[in-house]
Amino acid sequence: MAFVERHGIVLEAARRGAIPSLADAVAGEPIRGNWWSHPKSRAIFAATRAVRDAPEVLVCRLVDGKVSFVHARLWPALVRFADRFPAPHLARLREIHSESGAHRIEETPFPDWLDADIIASARSLDEAAARAALDAALAVVMATP
Repeated sequence: MAFVERHGIVLEAARRGAIPSLADAVAGEPIRGNWWSHPKSRAIFAATRAVRDAPEVLVCRLVDGKVSFVHARLWPALVRFADRFPAPHLARLREIHSESGAHRIEETPFPDWLDADIIASARSLDEAAARAALDAALAVVMATP
């Protein structure tokens, strides 16, 4: 969690520009190929599931449609610049496990997952502060065709 809080926006496994990968951080090295085949795959799985379950983390597909973690401190900035991202990339993802062990992804569309406090914070945030907070993600998204 400290890694996500420190960076603000983290990709689960992929890497894009200046946005770090949680899988790489847990592995202690850049992972080539699928992280499931890495010797630290169990630790990576545990870390990604802990972050996915954290209430202070938005799990979405913010960057290039890849699973992205956005810490709550950046939610107002994200809301302020929501029009810069494809709406489906801002949907909150939640993994639901059935009794049989199967799982499915439940999506809560943007802005349905927001509360009034975050919306108020976004409205009071000026554009320069929002841009600074989201700089790394915006640079990657705006560079993507």
